[in-house]
Amino acid sequence: MRYISLEDYWRLYPEGQASVEEMEQAEDDIDALTLNRIVARGIEALPEFQRRLVVRAVCRQAEFLHDYGEVLSNPLSSYGINGVSMSWDKKTLVPRGPVRTTNAVYALLQQSGLTYCGLDGRG
Repeated sequence: MRYISLEDYWRLYPEGQASVEEMEQAEDDIDALTLNRIVARGIEALPEFQRRLVVRAVCRQAEFLHDYGEVLSNPLSSYGINGVSMSWDKKTLVPRGPVRTTNAVYALLQQSGLTYCGLDGRG
C-alpha cells in the first residue's frame, strides 16, 4: 500500500474489517478523486496536514468499500424483492466518474485542496 499502513488503518478503525485489497482499491479511488495529484508528487511531498487528511480518507473509503463494495459494483440503482426494496440515498453518495464514495470521504479530500478542478492555476 502506498498511502496507508495497516497500523494507520487499525488506529483509525480498531474494529475495521477491510481487506488489503479493499485498502488498495481505496487508494486507487482516492487517486481518481484527487486527479492523480498524490501520485504525481508522492505522498511524502505533501504537507503533514494533507497527508493526515489523505490517510483518513483512504481508511474511510476502505471501510465504505468493505461495507458496500458488492452493492456498488451492481449496475442497478435500486431493486426490490418480495416487497422489500433498496436504493441509494443520493444525498450521502458522491459519484465522481467511476468512483463512488461518501460525502465524508469527499469532504476530507476537499479540505486537502487536492480535488480542486478550477482553471486558475491553484490545482
